[in-house]
Amino acid sequence: TERWHHQQQIRDATGKPGLKERRFFAPVLETFVRALPHTFREETAPESTVVELIVTGEAGGKWSLVKEKGGWKLFSGSAHGAAARVTLGQEDAWRLFTRGLSREQASKRAQCEGDDRLAARVLDTVSVIA
Repeated sequence: TERWHHQQQIRDATGKPGLKERRFFAPVLETFVRALPHTFREETAPESTVVELIVTGEAGGKWSLVKEKGGWKLFSGSAHGAAARVTLGQEDAWRLFTRGLSREQASKRAQCEGDDRLAARVLDTVSVIA
């Protein structure tokens, strides 16, 4: 992800097309969302609470964060009865997770449903070491 992220920043700065083909981009997004349990580590909710993230676009996907005894666990795919659902475009997702898009900017572009507190926490996710 580090190489892809920096390569993308250079491509953006020089006006070159990005490495956005599914074979490159999907694994990067899949790795970035692995930061969600860490983002939610202090977030309280009843067991079995589900927060769903949907990233739209060719390289996107669906992930469910489920509160279990001892913490939050991340699963691929959708889960029924999500307490909160956040939908982001793939461009906004990678930029949010790498601090190229602020939480405030992302909140204007994201579609958030359900529990506002839990949906907002998704937008606090940072997947790179700063």
